[in-house]
Amino acid sequence: MPVAKVNTAAARSSRADGYAPELALKGLRSAMPAIDTWPNQYPGYEIKIECPEFTSVCPKTGLPDFGTLILRYRPDKKCVELKSFKYYLLAYRPMGIFYENAVNRVLDDVVRATRPLWAELTGEFNARGGMRSTIIARYPRK
Repeated sequence: MPVAKVNTAAARSSRADGYAPELALKGLRSAMPAIDTWPNQYPGYEIKIECPEFTSVCPKTGLPDFGTLILRYRPDKKCVELKSFKYYLLAYRPMGIFYENAVNRVLDDVVRATRPLWAELTGEFNARGGMRSTIIARYPRK
């Protein structure tokens, strides 16, 4: 009986359940479209942006993840330009990334682009395997 060849590097990094630690890094360094900004004219108010059609792909199963992203922030000198933000979020559609990482990466990229006084991004993801997940990331991080 022939013996199957085993990729020993993959075997060392994978567990019996099929999870490989490098999956946790998927999508974190992928090139993304720029988030454009425009100058803020008024101090002391809050902006809330809801994206009810966020999608990405689970890096382990390859199945799509669906959810709603809710960005709340208090702008300082710059505000998020919505069209560029929409194209930025659409770039996640084919990307393999855990939704916990997607929420944190989106927040980091918004903060990098706008330098808000504070920001919070909530990801409410549709049920998968009978469980729903809500991820909340905040800036500044404590």
